[in-house]
Amino acid sequence: MEDEKGKASLESLVDSTDILVQNLKPGALAKLGFDLDDWHRTNPRLISCSISGFAPDGPGFSRKAYDLLIQAESGLASITGSPEEPGRVGVSVVDIASGMFAYQGILEAVIRRFSSGFGEKLDISLFDSIAELLTVPYLLDRYGGAAPKRIGLAHPGIAPYGVFHCKDSKKFLIGVQNEREWQKLATVVLDMPELGEDARFMSNELRVSNRDALDHKIQDKFKVLSFVEISRALDEADIAFAPVNDLSGLRDHPDLHLAQVLIGEDVVDLPRVPGSVGTDQRDQEVPYLGQHTREILDRFHS
Repeated sequence: MEDEKGKASLESLVDSTDILVQNLKPGALAKLGFDLDDWHRTNPRLISCSISGFAPDGPGFSRKAYDLLIQAESGLASITGSPEEPGRVGVSVVDIASGMFAYQGILEAVIRRFSSGFGEKLDISLFDSIAELLTVPYLLDRYGGAAPKRIGLAHPGIAPYGVFHCKDSKKFLIGVQNEREWQKLATVVLDMPELGEDARFMSNELRVSNRDALDHKIQDKFKVLSFVEISRALDEADIAFAPVNDLSGLRDHPDLHLAQVLIGEDVVDLPRVPGSVGTDQRDQEVPYLGQHTREILDRFHS
């Protein structure tokens, strides 16, 4: 792209393009001799989306940024993991969130263009994206007096809501959302009506304050039951629960919906994209890197 022929091809492509997405390091376009504002003046219907580590109107704009670094700097890692130490989210959640906000912003700009006739310049930053997802803990820290503490697979503000294990060593979570469910758990599932009448556990606030004692009593009951027995009882009581699975649990889950895509000469089953109901994803082909480059460039070199 540093040769003049390549630059001319890019200029011609942008002049006629509909949407431009770029995540070059801030300043890289200018270093190559391009100006995003000029592109918008030349092509008023252009929608551009620039993805960076930090927003252009902040002091960190020129910094390099990667998913795990932003997990740490945003505070996400401080509320993720065990009580002993912070942890990373097991997928690239910052990158994923940024991509989804970019997708959302582009679609909104396309809709606005139908009435205005003009495109827009969009800026999506990794830091802003994960900060938006952290709104609730941010509000708790700023206005509630304290940020949530790391408590592993437990809910910081609801109890009982966490991990227990049964006699066959299967780990599972239960989530009690209201007083009706709490009483059903105590009397129907656990067959411990005295637990529902214990003064320490008469409200969610009290149960959270006495979580250790509460979890200990519940665990004593669950450890003599099998997961089949527990899951049946929780189902009948209409109390939410979930087994703690590994990735094979996802692979073999009866509620996992797959779509077939073609990658090279191989057909691969991938998790279905939410919202794609009614769209046949079978035999969709994933292009290899640069597959359409020559086809596109030939338009300007013919």
